[in-house]
Amino acid sequence: MTNLQAFIAGLPKAELHVHHVGSASPRIVAELAARHAGATSVPADPDLLAEYFTFTDFAHFITTYLSVVDLIRDAEDVWTLTYEIARELAAESVRYAELTLTPYSSIARGIAAESFCEAVEDARVRAERDFGLVLRWCFDIPGEAGVPAADVTLDVATRLRPEGLVSFGLGGPELGVPREQFAPHFDAAVAAGLHSVPHAGESTGPESIWDALTHLHAERIGHGIAAARDPRLMAHLAEAGIPLEVCPTSNVCTRSVPSLAEHPLPQLVAAGVPVTINSDDPPMFSTTLNHEYEVAAQLLDLGRDGVADLARAGVRASFLHDVGKRELLTEIDTYAAQPAPGLVVPGH
Repeated sequence: MTNLQAFIAGLPKAELHVHHVGSASPRIVAELAARHAGATSVPADPDLLAEYFTFTDFAHFITTYLSVVDLIRDAEDVWTLTYEIARELAAESVRYAELTLTPYSSIARGIAAESFCEAVEDARVRAERDFGLVLRWCFDIPGEAGVPAADVTLDVATRLRPEGLVSFGLGGPELGVPREQFAPHFDAAVAAGLHSVPHAGESTGPESIWDALTHLHAERIGHGIAAARDPRLMAHLAEAGIPLEVCPTSNVCTRSVPSLAEHPLPQLVAAGVPVTINSDDPPMFSTTLNHEYEVAAQLLDLGRDGVADLARAGVRASFLHDVGKRELLTEIDTYAAQPAPGLVVPGH
């Protein structure tokens, strides 16, 4: 492990774009697949999951993702998944995470909305007590399921309104899923006090980002890497201070960009667009948040100070309350001020 890798491993961080089911570790996925053997195509052998999680394109990723979603069949599964994700995030020095949940997927499989919310809330409270990790929720519409799924998601978000809920999102495939059809749902969610964080500009062009801004009141953009193709859009994002939730390895694995070397992160940063570094669906992409920071450091040619600035950007772009932000920023500053291993400090 290099000095920079060790620094990243211990760096206090916020994770703003990570999916609930997509964060299921191979151990958990294999356990659930074994439990539902005969009724799923997902391998019950952790060693076979790496091959299963090799994607030919974004559509294949969605199909695979949904097969894992189908493994979450009762409230106990929901609780276990949520709590174990918190354990793994805390092990990466994540102090605050906004986990994207898709209640509709569980409700459509027969889990009552009330039971779903109770399970994630109990896991959230337990995780904060046990791991010191603050968890918050983004309830996200699965775009491929259309307006009916948006109706259910909005109902759960506004009628049950779990304590950890801070934002309203839109995920799934972008092609053939117009952003504007969900405008009434985002209008209602924002009116209810939720933040707007739709996915856009991941597997499509800049126009989906414009649509998210125009029709969905987007305050942050999930992915948004296609903004690099539109100088006017980058200028708007920079001027308005609208952050992108960038997940480099994910973009390569879903074939949204050809390679890490061709990732547009440097162009976005050079244009002044606020960016945060995140992991998306880490076990599916054989990555971690710490690794994504390493990738970003390489793409942007950053040392310790630059990496710490990325962590600060994640905190500032979060929906954590102001006191919590100040505390976490102070923790990052204190950590970053420590001398690097082997560095001789004058007078010591």
